[in-house]
Amino acid sequence: MSDSPAARLQQLFEGHRLTPTQRRIAHCMVRRAADVPFLSSVELAELAGVSQPSVTRFAVALGFDGYPALRRHLREVVPPETPDAGDAYNEYQQAVQAEIENLRHLAAVLAEPAPVERAGRLLAASRPLPVLGLRAASSQARGFAYFAAKVHPDVRLLDEGGSMLLDRIDAARRAGASALLCFALPRHPKEVVEALAYARSAGLTVVTVADSAFAPVAAHSDLLIPAAVGTGLAFDTACAPMLLGRVLLEAMCDGLPDAQARLEDFDVQAAERSLFAE
Repeated sequence: MSDSPAARLQQLFEGHRLTPTQRRIAHCMVRRAADVPFLSSVELAELAGVSQPSVTRFAVALGFDGYPALRRHLREVVPPETPDAGDAYNEYQQAVQAEIENLRHLAAVLAEPAPVERAGRLLAASRPLPVLGLRAASSQARGFAYFAAKVHPDVRLLDEGGSMLLDRIDAARRAGASALLCFALPRHPKEVVEALAYARSAGLTVVTVADSAFAPVAAHSDLLIPAAVGTGLAFDTACAPMLLGRVLLEAMCDGLPDAQARLEDFDVQAAERSLFAE
């Protein structure tokens, strides 16, 4: 497991049943891991967009007497990182460095491959396989679905919301789907949360790639694998979620005995049609 501040905070929260407001606080703390030990309860509440009493209740839910006790603990388990040349980076370089840290954290998560392997088996076995991603996550869902269709016999992309979304989930279930893959990134649309709740009530196993284990979709996911987004620019960056999607593709291929044959067949057809410029 990574020894980064964010990873140590994740370990602190694991095993606790948190309310949606408390998950929001936890998510904020993970994103600001280096700063959190030095924030007052009021400052943390403002960053998380919650009330100060909510921060106090959150600390108690983790087993501390109050927020001061939690902050003292954080200063022990999340010491400040040693200053380095990062101060010399401009804002664009800092965004890249933050994404590098996100990828390191993802590598630490993948040190235990069992969740990804389980996800791969679930996705491979679902015929059809619905892949959901709305708004900011639509590009992640579309990219996964594009490549998955090369090896999986029936991939159904769900990248548009509206009144038809639940109908399309129903159609996939009636056609034999057993699992649904969801990409969920900030800001999390209510439609996605509602769609996952509906999918689970319909009997689908929900596998989710989200920016945090405390994202709003966590309560409606059977298997959630986190991959942090970068927040240093005006719009979030999502290198880690994209890479995790490719890792899931690899794991899914391992569960599809004819995956290699399908890829070879695609290559033959592509050559016959002169599909690519090279």
